[in-house]
Amino acid sequence: MAIASTAQADYPEQDIRLIIPYGPGGATDILFRLISQEAEKTLGESIVPVNMAGAGATLGSRNVKDADPDGYTLLGSHDTIALSKLAGTVDYSFDAFEPVALLTQTINIPTAHANHPVQSADEIADYVSENPGQVRFSMIPSSTDHFFWAQFFQETGIDMADVRLVGYPDTGEQVSALMAEEVDFAMFNLPSGGAFFQDGTFRALGIAHPERLESMPDVATLREQGIEMDHSTSRGIFAPKGTPQEVLDTIANAYGQALENEEVQSRIENEFGSVVRFLAGDDYQAFLDENEAALSAAAENIDFQN
Repeated sequence: MAIASTAQADYPEQDIRLIIPYGPGGATDILFRLISQEAEKTLGESIVPVNMAGAGATLGSRNVKDADPDGYTLLGSHDTIALSKLAGTVDYSFDAFEPVALLTQTINIPTAHANHPVQSADEIADYVSENPGQVRFSMIPSSTDHFFWAQFFQETGIDMADVRLVGYPDTGEQVSALMAEEVDFAMFNLPSGGAFFQDGTFRALGIAHPERLESMPDVATLREQGIEMDHSTSRGIFAPKGTPQEVLDTIANAYGQALENEEVQSRIENEFGSVVRFLAGDDYQAFLDENEAALSAAAENIDFQN
């Protein structure tokens, strides 16, 4: 026990691998690299990002789940951990890991093309009731926006039988589809839709966050419109189950200090349309429990076979 405690007190003594379950260049990859580069200054050892894409982001999460719980292999991921279990891709969720810290949230935004008659999210339910079976919502099957719409329908009383969900392989194709007015609505965020909101190609119908976004002050939140729903891509750090608490605390402290850096904050908010939200320990665990409960409720309305 004394030897183990000494080892933990000296942590870290070597490079830390941060597994990112996506390829290079996406928002998840860039955000974790940005924040980790600052966090390693506090740790005194390098955090080495390792892209491990594949199997719907589960190749990387499984690698960390099965790694030694010594603090030298971490996972940088988001809601996809719970989504994969709910979709039946894997048999584990957040509870297979030790939660270290929530770092950022990318706020999601229900969106229409500029010519659409619907002006705000609270008008969607009436539009669907007036056009049953004709209203088209784009989504990537089993992804964040699939769950977003299921939860939105639940909160607004829309019957899934009255809408048409149209699947696309990626966000780029969804952008093209909405631009061509092949669909009525899509879920985007500032990284994927910001330029189109700015030039008027797309109309933001609401902000799925308790507060309005600074960059879009005129767009009301969903809650302001009477829709009791928040929705974001919530990125955080996870460790293998059984990692000592002292090690978890050391990692969380380093990432917390990194997020206090004004340049890092500015890039997160201005380049990636995200907000800094740091939660660690029991607070992060409570957040994950609440998040998974909301996703599970939404999943009851999703047929993952189609």
